[in-house]
Amino acid sequence: MLQIYCGDGKGKTTASVGLAVRMSGAGMNVAFVQFMKGNDTSELASLALIGNIDVMRCDRNYGFFNTLSDSDKSEITACHNSLLDRAFDKKYDAVILDEFNFAYGHGLMDCEKAKKLILGCKNDIEIVITGRSPANEFTEAADYISEIACVRHPYKKGITARKGIEY
Repeated sequence: MLQIYCGDGKGKTTASVGLAVRMSGAGMNVAFVQFMKGNDTSELASLALIGNIDVMRCDRNYGFFNTLSDSDKSEITACHNSLLDRAFDKKYDAVILDEFNFAYGHGLMDCEKAKKLILGCKNDIEIVITGRSPANEFTEAADYISEIACVRHPYKKGITARKGIEY
């Protein structure tokens, strides 16, 4: 089935990590793919301890979209396309595509290929996509959609991201 965790609230990645851990505990093999994230995050240390979860991401932190050069956009697009190829190699029971919605929405991957892979495999494996503003083709095909809304967040008070909480 296809699951979507979306919205402007904190917790989309955290929810997908929780599902990866649950599926791993059930003996399933999980590809946990992070788009747009190259910096060190605390969930990586936990996921690295679990044998049947493979974490895939770019080996460089490209920063925020509005600061990317054309060269950076080309490089990150190539990396994202490679991640898609690796994640859908048929050895996984689940593919979690963290921050997929942003990368897809900004054309930082082969969108036709991504759409074909996700919609073509959703009846064979569990697929999770996270991020704000999912594309209509995915919301129409989704079996689960969980919208996480921001009611209050310390960032609005000037409190920066905290290790172990936001990253």
